[in-house]
Amino acid sequence: SYFGKGIYTIMVYHNSKVTDIKIAYIGGGSRGWAWSFMGDLAIEPALSGTIALYDIDMEAAKNNEIIGNRLTANPDTIGKWDYKAVPTLKDALAGADFVIISILPGTFDEMEYDVHLPEKYGIYQSVGDTAGPGGILRALRTLPMYVEIAEAIKEYSPNAWVINYTNPMSLCVKVLYHIFPGIKAFGCCHEVFGTQKVLKTICEEEFGIDAIDRSEIIVNVLGINHFTWFDRASYKGIDLFPVYKAYVDKHYEEGMDKGGDNNWMNNSFACAQRVKFDLFRRYGYIAAAGDRHLAEFMPGDEYLNNPETVKNWKFGLTTVAYRKEDLKKRLEKSARLVKGEEGVKLDPSGEEGVLLIKALCGLTRMVSNVNIPNTNGQIPNLPRTAIVETNAVFAKDSIFPLIAGELPGQLLTLIKPHVENHEDILKAALHPDFDLALKAFTNDPLVKAHCLPKDAKTLLRDMIRHTLSYLPKEWEA
Repeated sequence: SYFGKGIYTIMVYHNSKVTDIKIAYIGGGSRGWAWSFMGDLAIEPALSGTIALYDIDMEAAKNNEIIGNRLTANPDTIGKWDYKAVPTLKDALAGADFVIISILPGTFDEMEYDVHLPEKYGIYQSVGDTAGPGGILRALRTLPMYVEIAEAIKEYSPNAWVINYTNPMSLCVKVLYHIFPGIKAFGCCHEVFGTQKVLKTICEEEFGIDAIDRSEIIVNVLGINHFTWFDRASYKGIDLFPVYKAYVDKHYEEGMDKGGDNNWMNNSFACAQRVKFDLFRRYGYIAAAGDRHLAEFMPGDEYLNNPETVKNWKFGLTTVAYRKEDLKKRLEKSARLVKGEEGVKLDPSGEEGVLLIKALCGLTRMVSNVNIPNTNGQIPNLPRTAIVETNAVFAKDSIFPLIAGELPGQLLTLIKPHVENHEDILKAALHPDFDLALKAFTNDPLVKAHCLPKDAKTLLRDMIRHTLSYLPKEWEA
């Protein structure tokens, strides 16, 4: 089994329920994902307890305290939780059974430089939080914050299960283990779910079935976060690879285009799956993340060569201006929720965090994709120190990672540079080292395609200069 035993001594089990759970939510002032999490907890009858909301923005945490407790008071809510905004990490973590980490490292002002400054050199990024120049700079900001979080978990809640949602996912999970090897942490990401839904839609269309549940699409997951792949996929014993191939061949040019607000031209987070289809044609495996993420792991002269190229592949460049405008809308929604003019929806979010907590409490058993160290050799031809994304079985107080198998040669060639970069970025972030950061920077496929070494060095210095207020003082030298 994965990790330790016996963290439930303070929990109370009664009639297949677990009460008196304490969840520490780091980033508890979230305007968005927190509300989805609250909604999922509110419709789960088997769990209840306390949520300690910690955020550097105490006012935002207090707002979510009001929103959460208003939700608990709703007569339609069946999962009852007591939400409390707390002033320190210690207050949040002391006695916690579970820790949720979902933070924005820095502000959108810093992210604006992460995403758009590289455009000066012809480097376009569709997300900017995992790979590419934006992912690297975000990591340099984030990892020192995670050092503090890991040290606090070690001191105040060493036996808690820690669920990370922050990007860059692989590096966030990696630094938690680097600082506290005994931590029981894992990263959750819904990108794989999106590709299961793609297969579900294809099955419904090809087989004439009205409604297939995503969970009925059985897949083998292997890769790293946001660059995951399926080498096997089935529905009720039917091999879906021939079905997918036939669909790709038929719809390669137009992709899977949705109408209305979900059309890729109207939604910065949508795509027509054409990058996914092209990667399948090239490598024979199903790429299992959104096209915006997949494109950033590939050479920069392919899917992200310029805005016109992006348009031809039918996905979008998510600008930081869009994110800032969206934040304004979420702040307005927060005000309405606090005043009771609007309520948190009691609908499943599609995330699995609450279901995984339920399984770790021993109430169920489930299989899900998860980001954890490759300690058991889940992907044998990647280093044991790598953070990999594969399936795992979640049961009472344990995670059993499943052996996904070796990455095929061509996929290994694509993924290995990113795994190597994770090692260098971790060291560069924790022991401020410009040369090591530059090594990772110039090794990134987006940078390689557009920057000469001297330009890459200039770009990295400029990007660091614009985020110095969130970096250790050593970077000022």
